[in-house]
Amino acid sequence: MKNIIGGKQAPATRQARPGADAVRHLTVDESGAGQRLDNFLFRSLKGVPKTHVYRIIRSGEVRVNKGRAQAETRVEDGDVVRLPPVRVSERATEPGAGPQAPAREFALLHEDDALLAVDKPAGVAVHGGSGVSFGVIEQLRAARPAARFLELVHRLDRETSGVLLVAKKRSALTRLQDQFRERETGKTYLALVLGDWPANKKVLDASLARYLVSGAPDGKAEGERRVRVVPKDHPDAMRAVTLVRVLARTTAGPEAMPLSLLAVTIKTGRTHQIRVHLASAGHPIAGDEKYGDFAVNRALQKAGLKRMFLHAWRLRFTHPASGEPMALEAALPADLSGVLAPAVLTEISSDARIS
Repeated sequence: MKNIIGGKQAPATRQARPGADAVRHLTVDESGAGQRLDNFLFRSLKGVPKTHVYRIIRSGEVRVNKGRAQAETRVEDGDVVRLPPVRVSERATEPGAGPQAPAREFALLHEDDALLAVDKPAGVAVHGGSGVSFGVIEQLRAARPAARFLELVHRLDRETSGVLLVAKKRSALTRLQDQFRERETGKTYLALVLGDWPANKKVLDASLARYLVSGAPDGKAEGERRVRVVPKDHPDAMRAVTLVRVLARTTAGPEAMPLSLLAVTIKTGRTHQIRVHLASAGHPIAGDEKYGDFAVNRALQKAGLKRMFLHAWRLRFTHPASGEPMALEAALPADLSGVLAPAVLTEISSDARIS
């Protein structure tokens, strides 16, 4: 028998008992339509650790309409989601049990009845999961208990700062997500990379694929997710297109190592796309601990750069309710602007074009 699951409190979740060992099939209704699969499951499986939710998605135990799905898959009205047996602790199902996200507001770039845009600080995940108890969206919901609807429109890496959109209505969420999916938005980042970027290298069109690096030696820990460039005919290849424009050239450190400040516009939204594309071109992002040059990063830390220099600078889209064009910009935060010379900052502020 199918359980009807909506966007907030799931009847099937309330009936879940510790030690439950039956496969369940949940049918998405209108209030749940448009959500990412992971967010849908977080709300449907209260008391199940988010790390476990991601594990059963990656293993293929969660199915949508009998097919495998990814965490970012959008569920629609009428979809049937198969859940494997999951164990929910009694304490986790009690009201108020488990870590609660602290209420937090973030610097607002824009807000109206349909959406809000915040300037996400680096070091904060956009949502809980994969070892993180909570993120921006959980803290916003805690800060705004009267809000009937708050959902992320898109994502930013934990260490990336800048413009982040949150929908305040289901209709706004679906319309904005359609724009992102159809590549009708303009997303431009600021990235400081190692070396002198060739002025004529403006388009990066290399396919990407995700993979897992080895886990702990005992085999119990899962590997870390990474991304790499692969041939276009690779079975897991995903097309990724990145546009690059040089804003300024500078140096850092006692050895005056050359650096290039880039305006990077992505035409596809793949995981770690900018980081991997730039690194594969021989110019990794300064401070990138996954794909960068670790020795150079240590030298840059002494020069004042304490984290990856990647910032979601500008975002263009069409307002989901009014149809008016929107252009938002998040100023470069102090922890990044502090490592740039005044002349470079002038180049940023005088740049009037939105890629």
